[in-house]
Amino acid sequence: MPQIDVLQMCSFSEFLNDELQARFRVHRWYALQESEQEHILREHAGRIRAVVTGGHLGISPSLMARLPSLGIVAINGVGFDKVDLVESKRRDIRVTTTPGVLTDDVADLAVGLIISLLRGIPASDRFLRGGQWTSGERPLAHKVTGRRFGIVGLGNIGRAIAHRLSAFGPVAYCDVNQQPANYIYVPSAIELARQSDVLVLATTANASTQRMVGRPLLDALGPQGYLINVARGTLVDEPELIKALAENRIAGAALDVFADEPRVPEALRNTPNVVVTPHIASATVETREAMAHAVLANLDAHFAGKSLPGAIA
Repeated sequence: MPQIDVLQMCSFSEFLNDELQARFRVHRWYALQESEQEHILREHAGRIRAVVTGGHLGISPSLMARLPSLGIVAINGVGFDKVDLVESKRRDIRVTTTPGVLTDDVADLAVGLIISLLRGIPASDRFLRGGQWTSGERPLAHKVTGRRFGIVGLGNIGRAIAHRLSAFGPVAYCDVNQQPANYIYVPSAIELARQSDVLVLATTANASTQRMVGRPLLDALGPQGYLINVARGTLVDEPELIKALAENRIAGAALDVFADEPRVPEALRNTPNVVVTPHIASATVETREAMAHAVLANLDAHFAGKSLPGAIA
């Protein structure tokens, strides 16, 4: 379908980049200077019928307003908090994600972050590589098995995390409503933090969850508690988290997502009891390929007038 103009907001896997180029007339927004972006809008805005973007990026309301023929925003991911769903509904712009295909990878990474943080794996790696083992032993780490785990958000990803963590210790969760699940339900996130040794964020980012992890929740988690975030950086008040870590009011944190990616505060990058990864939860060859196929399926279905497999709006 080379006659269809598509605005690509960020780079994807080589496979998805190539497939988009083969099927559509693609304008790679992320590769353009600001003056070039303005030129694209002046010359092609009326012909752009699709935006393909990442969940971390979405599309700004101002850009969406300048695309009068836009019919679909296809997200390569499961997060849709960076898309104005009210406006998209008003304009009958479809919004799709790639649900299901990245659940296992995100859950696996959450468990990996927990083990890495409590057992001090990254620090131990640096210790050995730096030649320090010949001068002494590493400080003792902390046991994972037997911990009390709390999960904020029991959607598909939260359930997959809970299933994995149940092999290590008791699991509780909080959500908007109690879910049909064999885990302990706690109505309040702050109360869940108080009852948990390890608190995992797996909930949707929206207005009600923005900066939900502030001083009250961190103090409830306490000096023996660990925070894990594989959801969205906007869930965490990063300055408060930095203070809590500096003052030893929590034991540590493992973070795959941040409030202003790819910019990560120096205090988080350099704090010893913090493990950080660059938003890699779905970053495996297998899952990125499956996500790519899901994005293409959504686009193909939209332009064929068929129901959209990943529609959320």
